[in-house]
Amino acid sequence: MNIRSLTRGDGVVIGAAVLLFIASFLNNYSTDDLPDGFDIPNLWESGPVLLSVVLAGIIGAGLVVFARTKPQPLKVAGLDLGQFGVAFTVFAAWSALGNVIDPSGGVNNIGSSSDKGPSAGTGLVIALIAALIMAAAAIATPLVPALQAGLVPAPKPAAPQPYGAQPPGGYGYPGAQPQQPYGAQPQPGQPFGQQPAPAPQGAAAPAPQPAAGADFSPFWFAVPVARQLFAEDGSPTPIAELAPGTWYLAVEQRGAALIAQTQDGRRGVLQDTSGIQRG
Repeated sequence: MNIRSLTRGDGVVIGAAVLLFIASFLNNYSTDDLPDGFDIPNLWESGPVLLSVVLAGIIGAGLVVFARTKPQPLKVAGLDLGQFGVAFTVFAAWSALGNVIDPSGGVNNIGSSSDKGPSAGTGLVIALIAALIMAAAAIATPLVPALQAGLVPAPKPAAPQPYGAQPPGGYGYPGAQPQQPYGAQPQPGQPFGQQPAPAPQGAAAPAPQPAAGADFSPFWFAVPVARQLFAEDGSPTPIAELAPGTWYLAVEQRGAALIAQTQDGRRGVLQDTSGIQRG
C-alpha cells in the first residue's frame, strides 16, 4: 500500500470513519421516561442501524481509501471498487438521516398519540454527522483540487539543483549517476547519464539546444496521486506513470502541461499538473 498516494480528501474520509466508529458505542435513543439505571442500547445493538449506517459507512470508507492506493482501478465483477465505496458512504448517510428522523422505527405509531416515543440519541446524531462528512469528502475529492493534494507531502530536496547537475542520492531522486542535460546525446561507448567528453581544443563547440522558454527554468516536482505521462507526439497511450513520493524533472512547459523526464530518461507530457509539489 502506497501511503503517499492518499489525498487530503482521503484523510477526511478516514477521520469521518473513525468518528462513526466512536459514535457506534454511544446511545441509539434518548428519552426522559425511563427509570434510573436503565441501559439504553448503543448503535451496535440495533440491527438496522448497525448494518445500514455503521458497517456500510466503515466498509465504504475502506473501499474508497484502498482503491486510492492502487495505481490502476480495481474491479470486481466489472464494478469499480472505489465507486462502489463512494456509493456505500452515500447509502450510510441516507440511512443515518432516516434513523435520526424516526429512531423508533414506527413504534411510536402504536398506542396513544401522545406517546411520541424516544428521540435520536447522541450516538445516532454523531453517526449522521460523520456519515455526511464521509460521503461529501468521497464525492468531492476527485472534483476539488484542494482535496487532491497529498495527505503525506513528498520530502523536499535538500536544495534545488541546477539543470543538468547531479542531485544528491537518496529516496525520491533520479539515479545516483549524473543526469544528462536536456537534448545532449551520449557518445558511443559512454554509459548513459555521463557527460560527453570535452571536444578537442580548437574544435567548434556544439550548438546550444533551444531553451524551453525565456521565463521557464527546469525544476523538480512530485505528484499528489499517480499521474499518466503521455508521448510528446500526442499519442493517447501513456508511456509511463508518475508515482507519488518520487521527484521528477520538469524540462519544458507547454501551456498548462509540463514536459517531464523520468529517472530512466524517458520524456513525456504531464497533462494534469493540478496539486503538484515543486522542489
